[in-house]
Amino acid sequence: MPQGSSQQAGPHRVTVIVDEGTNPFEVGVATELFGLPRPELGLPAPLYEVTLCTPAPEVRMNHGFFALTGVPGLEAVDEADTLVVPGRPDNVVPRAPAVLDAIRRTHARGARVVSFCTGSFALAEAGLLDGRRATTHWRWAEAFRELHPKVRLEPDVLFVDEGDLLTAAGSAAALDLGLYIWRQDHGAEIANAVSRRLVFAAHRDGGQKQFVERPLPEIPDESLGPLLAWAQERLGEPLTVADLAARATVSPATLHRRFRAQLGTTPLAWLTGERVALACRLIERGEERLDVVAARCGLGTAANLRARLRRETGLSPSAYRRRFGPAAGEPVMA
Repeated sequence: MPQGSSQQAGPHRVTVIVDEGTNPFEVGVATELFGLPRPELGLPAPLYEVTLCTPAPEVRMNHGFFALTGVPGLEAVDEADTLVVPGRPDNVVPRAPAVLDAIRRTHARGARVVSFCTGSFALAEAGLLDGRRATTHWRWAEAFRELHPKVRLEPDVLFVDEGDLLTAAGSAAALDLGLYIWRQDHGAEIANAVSRRLVFAAHRDGGQKQFVERPLPEIPDESLGPLLAWAQERLGEPLTVADLAARATVSPATLHRRFRAQLGTTPLAWLTGERVALACRLIERGEERLDVVAARCGLGTAANLRARLRRETGLSPSAYRRRFGPAAGEPVMA
């Protein structure tokens, strides 16, 4: 079960370890995702609060572009509900024992531990990933395998969720994982609002490939944007891949290649994912009739809805409603 903040008093505490040489982009991702005010959500209090911590009074980040001072020491991890470990470029250099100990004790007391990019090296060095699935930046996959052969590395995916341990691939995949955490903790509706604020895709499945080939187009514009917008307005209709191809005036094979090149997934997988996301939003807004939800999102039957929702979220519709649906007495959205 996701370790969200919806069941605890006060905001969910996210602590970010900034080690010597840490990549500043991933620190920025963590603070942007979890540390900024979210007035677009219209909530009375923040859902997350972020604390940075360092193993020394001054830490110089990657290439010396920044020096971080005046933040708490590693004792801050003892208050974390979620610990974020960003990456750094010198992955074959061992981490400081104090950093590894902080990661271990955070995990040992049941907090969620998340790595961005090559931060997975630190989790593996701490011994947390032995026998578990994980990912890292594709460029470092072979080095990771050599250093940590007991880890079940999945080098081609955007992120891996092992429950208490979550690992993201390259730096931009940290945004995908962060939005996934928002979705797991607070549902699709809130995650979509955050993604709109970020001007970032609301949902890219963790199983999508890290490296998406983008060959030079044979015609001036092959963007899928207009087609995706058209399909999203018609998810309740019996759309098929052939319908999408016809709308785009290409063959199904050509459409498949474009989806692979631009989105790293197939037309059918994208369409199913969008339908499940719509089903989640309908449940969050208070619709309790599964046959109505299934019909409105194009999944057909309540049985198919149950199967797809469990596959995508790990929850049954009733469990999803209990976690993310309106509380008793709240108005139901149309």
